[in-house]
Amino acid sequence: MSHAESRPAPSRAVRYTTIDGEHRHELEVKRSRFITVLRRAETEEDARALVAGLRREFHDARHHCSAFVLGPDRDTQRSSDDGEPAGTAGIPMLEALLKREMHDGVADLSDVAAVVVRYFGGILLGAGGLVRAYSESVSAALGTAPLVRRERLRILGVEAPHAGAGRLENDLRSAGVEVLGTDYGPRAALLRIAVEDSEPAVAGFAERLAGLTGGAGTAVGLGTEWVDLR
Repeated sequence: MSHAESRPAPSRAVRYTTIDGEHRHELEVKRSRFITVLRRAETEEDARALVAGLRREFHDARHHCSAFVLGPDRDTQRSSDDGEPAGTAGIPMLEALLKREMHDGVADLSDVAAVVVRYFGGILLGAGGLVRAYSESVSAALGTAPLVRRERLRILGVEAPHAGAGRLENDLRSAGVEVLGTDYGPRAALLRIAVEDSEPAVAGFAERLAGLTGGAGTAVGLGTEWVDLR
């Protein structure tokens, strides 16, 4: 008896915002140091590796609280209080990630792990004070962190003779087309083009390609990819 291979459902989101690399920020509240580290993470393993690494780096700190949100649809969400009173660290950190509005006013931050390392300063902050401190630590770090937009794009392939591939690539770039690269095979070159993941965008590119190649150029679908927009 055979079983059909299950495939993950396609993402509902077509774009989201993430962290560009790693970013650190420090906040002091009543002599306690709150060191926030944000890092781009695409898997739970990535996020947990960040926590483990910071435990080694800041081995003498009392708490290494964490939160992370993963996936274009933000369907993986985790948090840890790491010894702080329940609900005073991890959840406020997670909410700071989830509620942060990006450039266009949309809260779509994902693929981000946040760890706040706390060095106790000798003054008790109370539950409310801890919630504010952990939330503000992540929010302040996000306020200065480098961000990058990711978008799901339709990838199209355009074949061209070796001799004309460079010129076609330059013409496409000059026309505002996103060219991901050119692969040179034994018989021809294949230009990889990225357009918005919609039928009108594909049709618009086909029309533009026809204009640049006198109707000789054709595009074939190569699937979709998540691409960083710089």
